[in-house]
Amino acid sequence: MHSSVPVIDLMPWASGDETARAAVAGQVDEALRSVGFFLITGHGVPDEQRGRVRAAAREFFALPREAKQRYAVTVGGRGWLPPGVEANGYAEGTVTPPDLKESFAVGADQPTGDPAVDGFWFQPNAYPAEVPGLEPAVVAYLARMRELADELLVLCAAALGMPGDFFTRHTGHATHTMNINWYPPMTLAGQPEPGQFRIGPHTDFGTVTILDREPGRGGLQVWTEQDGWQDAPYAPGALTINTGDLLARWSGGRWKSNRHRVLPPQADAPDEDLVSLVYFYEADHDAVIESLQPPIGRPNDYAPVVSANAWTPSPSASDVITVGWR
Repeated sequence: MHSSVPVIDLMPWASGDETARAAVAGQVDEALRSVGFFLITGHGVPDEQRGRVRAAAREFFALPREAKQRYAVTVGGRGWLPPGVEANGYAEGTVTPPDLKESFAVGADQPTGDPAVDGFWFQPNAYPAEVPGLEPAVVAYLARMRELADELLVLCAAALGMPGDFFTRHTGHATHTMNINWYPPMTLAGQPEPGQFRIGPHTDFGTVTILDREPGRGGLQVWTEQDGWQDAPYAPGALTINTGDLLARWSGGRWKSNRHRVLPPQADAPDEDLVSLVYFYEADHDAVIESLQPPIGRPNDYAPVVSANAWTPSPSASDVITVGWR
């Protein structure tokens, strides 16, 4: 089975023709088994909607540091993640310098009524008053991403030959977050330290991640068993999808949650800055996930796990806060 990242057109899936839908489901299954990544076209998310989020985010990141500081949080919070607070390589147990990025983090904010649950998984979002266009753009985008994430899980269920609601029956009140990542140019960030990345090597925690990214020299790379680190393909208008640890476990190890990273700014493109919209979808915080066994899953002895308990913080350096699923 090949390990390249394919581009999959969702229009045949949306057509309603069972043969066409089965063909798309087969492509998804092959991609998730081989490399854990694929690009989608025909997804119905307008370029203009993504553009509004990106433009408003750039306004925020361009604010003076003292203005952004009013919204500063640590990893897991809702607001501005300043430079130096996150190093994703720690998720693999690798000591790395901090990631060369800033982020604005938002997420699910519909509380359950349980303060212990809501205080982590359903925190209120905090939007900057200095950029009034950011909140409406992000709120609309989050709603569209959740719809798309659920549709992708219906597609994933079809890829396994399971009922359409096999996954989505567990996402009625799902946890989800989105990081808007700004990767500043080398002219601002300076020369990267040895082993420093815009985002260090890691896997994601949840079910599916939906990434809208800009092409660049210091862009996304995906690990392949045959060739090691490879640049992820880019197609204008396409979204990049990858499996998280939870969905890989749910599939009984049939699907991969693959390592990926974002290269540091490159010396031959010192003025390059990029903005990525990264949507992480999970499941209901109290969903019990039981791994599939053969013939669908691979032979495994995974015990049932509660979705919220499947996340474990990584060890971290004293001055860098990290978690594996971000």
